[in-house]
Amino acid sequence: VQLVESGGGSVQSGGSLRLSCAASGYTYSNYYMGWFRQPPGKEREGVAAIVSKGTTFYVESVKGRFTISQDSAKNTLYLQMNSLKPEDTAKYYCAATSNAYYSSDYYRRFGLREWQYNYWGQGTQVTVSS
Repeated sequence: VQLVESGGGSVQSGGSLRLSCAASGYTYSNYYMGWFRQPPGKEREGVAAIVSKGTTFYVESVKGRFTISQDSAKNTLYLQMNSLKPEDTAKYYCAATSNAYYSSDYYRRFGLREWQYNYWGQGTQVTVSS
């Protein structure tokens, strides 16, 4: 399994970026995908996920600004990030899980956590300046 992120960079506050995650080495449709981020000096945290039937989940801090999507034909996951803020500065990771049990309701109750995901990319840096 290989996950490769791209699209990171430096932008000013209010700007936009689109991250991509190219997946290979497994049957993409058998897995569910998510985005996480690790701000400087902090632990990795969940950002957004796609669960069964294409339903999406977002943490509160990015709702209305970020959009997770995927192109299954290209085995690629995306994260469109708009209205970026300095606090969005982090290394962003895509991840895959084979567990179909996780739903939006589950994430709302228990959170979007690292341990729920089996495979990880190496990350791409996003820096937002004020």
